[in-house]
Amino acid sequence: MKMTEIADKLKLIPLTVNEDVDTHDIQSAYQSDLLSCVICAAGDKSIWVTLINNINIVAVAKLLDIPVIIITEGALPDEATIDRARLEGISVYSSPKGNYQIAGELWELGITE
Repeated sequence: MKMTEIADKLKLIPLTVNEDVDTHDIQSAYQSDLLSCVICAAGDKSIWVTLINNINIVAVAKLLDIPVIIITEGALPDEATIDRARLEGISVYSSPKGNYQIAGELWELGITE
């Protein structure tokens, strides 16, 4: 499924959207608020669901080739984080929903890996 379709269905708020966001189908997601867990277990080309909203999320996403981050619970990153995400080509979305709800909705859309 393309990320723009996922964002529409989940009513995500785009904070920065890479122009290449729809070049591949999203088939996996990973949810964690611990950077070390993400580094150990998240797959490349997946969606990362987290409450973390600081600049470290961009570094981890870049390291792992994660093209999309969904920040939950209405948490918003500062401008430096958004600017870095743009620079690194990482799409960042926000949602007022919690991690569990977003993960469940992704599962319902068929993102089951």
